[in-house]
Amino acid sequence: MDLDVLVCGSGVAGLSAVARLAQVPGLRVGILTKADLSQSATRWAQGGVAAVLGGDADDSTDLHLADTLAAGDGLCDLQAVRQLVDEGPERVRQLIALGAVFDREAGGGLSLAREGGHSMARILHAGGLATGAEVERALVAAVVATAAAIHEQWFALDLLVEDGRCVGVRAADPSGAVHRIGARHVVLATGGVGQLFAVTTNPTEATGDGIAMALRAGVPVADVEFVQFHPTALHHPAMPRPLLSEALRGHGAVLRDAAGERFVDELSPRDVVSRAMAQRMADQGVEHLWLDATGLGQFDQRFPTVAASLHAVGLDPATDWLPVAPAAHYLSGGLLTDLDGASALPGLWAAGETACTGVHGANRLASNSLLEGMVFGARLAEALQAGKDGPQATGALAVGDGHVPLTAAAEAGAVGWNTVTVPPEAPAAGPGPVSHTLKRREQLQRALTAGAGVLRWPESLQEAAAAVAETAAALGAPSADGDAAPAAPPGPAIRQHGELANLLTVAGALLRGAILREETRGCHARRDHPGPDPGWQRRIVHGALPAVRGGAVS
Repeated sequence: MDLDVLVCGSGVAGLSAVARLAQVPGLRVGILTKADLSQSATRWAQGGVAAVLGGDADDSTDLHLADTLAAGDGLCDLQAVRQLVDEGPERVRQLIALGAVFDREAGGGLSLAREGGHSMARILHAGGLATGAEVERALVAAVVATAAAIHEQWFALDLLVEDGRCVGVRAADPSGAVHRIGARHVVLATGGVGQLFAVTTNPTEATGDGIAMALRAGVPVADVEFVQFHPTALHHPAMPRPLLSEALRGHGAVLRDAAGERFVDELSPRDVVSRAMAQRMADQGVEHLWLDATGLGQFDQRFPTVAASLHAVGLDPATDWLPVAPAAHYLSGGLLTDLDGASALPGLWAAGETACTGVHGANRLASNSLLEGMVFGARLAEALQAGKDGPQATGALAVGDGHVPLTAAAEAGAVGWNTVTVPPEAPAAGPGPVSHTLKRREQLQRALTAGAGVLRWPESLQEAAAAVAETAAALGAPSADGDAAPAAPPGPAIRQHGELANLLTVAGALLRGAILREETRGCHARRDHPGPDPGWQRRIVHGALPAVRGGAVS
């Protein structure tokens, strides 16, 4: 069955779009996700949703806008940020109307927290620090009740493009059989790229699938060098790394180095804190620092989710300093979109972490991610419902001096390999042993962590580039260590192979941008260029920029 709209991804952005579109009479709306509907990065989000709901006379959407622009370090799109902060409160109220339950004070008012980079306490949270799980629960219930088609455990392989328009996706079902799913409109809401790194707060599904599919199709993608590292991930073998929410520092927890000394303003934006931590760890030759939350009273009652994860590993926040280190957390870039989520390719839309709306710039402000998914997922749905069929030159997709297309020469000079493609059809026995593919994936993650982590420099980036090229060349080749494990069934094999191919594709774009951007801005930090360069207050775009015609793009 061909669909009117196919949404790929089941995080807050994708679910927000489906929940609205599926209520439109006669509109055939489907959702495809490679895990279960409720398994996405959204459910791991702890801190909450940043929104000014009018309960604090000292706060305003103008202050929220100013905080967002400051965190974005010169690369935010003003129109997009204004849209976010002005429309956000109503989207939160709509979510509450769907059944989401946020924490409240004894008097009945919403309980608000403050996080790094925010000038005021404006963060709504649920279940202590289980906000993402509550947001996901409410949206999944709405989608299950209304969507025409739900494809769980399906893996999208590539976009279908005909006559200059996206007309669907090619996807593998749980058995590994490949199908064509036609749709007049495709929405990519597949999340971020945390699995590029060995240490991340992201689930195993965060392999940049939508962004990689767009790159292979030549759809403009930007800002992929800006990977935000969360400063306070618990230093523990568990993966994804347990997150010690920014709300802890907002309530008074402090960071200490190996000598027990404070060394940074804990409420600075995440990029500032992560850089300070990485530098202090390098200077002191240690793998982690400490978060001291011993001064926070009633920890277990105020932060039950975090308390449970700490007690599970034998830590008592009332008496123990907590070992922490930065971990890959969020991608600020993605498919360039207009203010309604339309990409440069007609029929293709993007929302959430997969999109570059211009909201985050060079560094996302804490707790703006859930809000962005709610606002832009809803705007996208409303634009489709109103009959919008293609992109306009608005927001991050407005082409001008603020965009730097990567020319063929620049790309070749920065990193010398092409993107890796997924086989057009699944072989009968799968693309190869899953164990072999997983080893290659781990090698890639270690290389990106070492070479393109919090702190970068030319040699580290080139070493990472060499590792990516080696992994790309080896993809599908026999294992170097003689791994003769039998091939897995086609379903798991084609997914593992496809995920690694997608990681390699995105890694290439990330490294090209990181090598080219010779400055430190937001969450891209170059040791050899420790300050910002006004000449680089522009986006690096991968793929051909569209032409502008009368306010539309083509």
